[in-house]
Amino acid sequence: MVDQQMIWDEDAARSYDSPGEGMFDPAVLGPTVATLAELAAGGRAVEFAIGTGRVAIPLADAGVEVAGIELSHAMLARLREKVGEDRIPVVQGDMTTASAGTGFSLAFLVFNTISNLLTQDEQVECFRNAARHLAPGGRFVIELWVPQLRSLPPGHDATVEVSEPGYLLVDTYDTLRQHVVSHHVRFGADLEDGHEARIGRSPHRYIWPSELDLMARLAGFELESRWADWDRSEFTADSRSHVSVYRLVGPAPR
Repeated sequence: MVDQQMIWDEDAARSYDSPGEGMFDPAVLGPTVATLAELAAGGRAVEFAIGTGRVAIPLADAGVEVAGIELSHAMLARLREKVGEDRIPVVQGDMTTASAGTGFSLAFLVFNTISNLLTQDEQVECFRNAARHLAPGGRFVIELWVPQLRSLPPGHDATVEVSEPGYLLVDTYDTLRQHVVSHHVRFGADLEDGHEARIGRSPHRYIWPSELDLMARLAGFELESRWADWDRSEFTADSRSHVSVYRLVGPAPR
């Protein structure tokens, strides 16, 4: 069993935030927050795997009442350096079972984080837990990448996803179990510890969009919308990711 506390440790929490760049770029974060605020429709929102508050804090600044669930001690400690419990209450625990309350209008899980759950059963339980948090008609929003198996060379099980100065991302696939390990290689003079290179690894279980929709149905949801990105561009066969919006139409599982 993978110890997520060891993956999302103090080093990960310390290096997670990149203000103004990457997933913190206003061009990325702005549409994310604007769309979630609209989908909350004036109600309360709960973020599963709230992390350091990348989305939750600006969403709260936009006037949405936000709560969260977070497993990692280190990520939660980093969040608490930015905002107090009175502003964004967070329950520490597993997003498949932990409860931050009920009656929310919106639950959301962004930036591929559902793939941190490494079995199909855990991923289904995440949907069921989201349903338990929501009021009737509430929405569950998931942002997730599309597996790029078509880019695997014949006879190989790895792809280079990012290659840029100082950083290399290589994904290795186990197609039998739908597992991916992302290898993050950082190198160059900017490393603070004096090493020539550092490598970090994170395991994932990838999910096809159709499989995700079936998980939703098992928990009482139906697909309301699917976009290629937060700008609501059309999702196509060539899309590298998707934002899927599910609405709770059946009774929440107990």
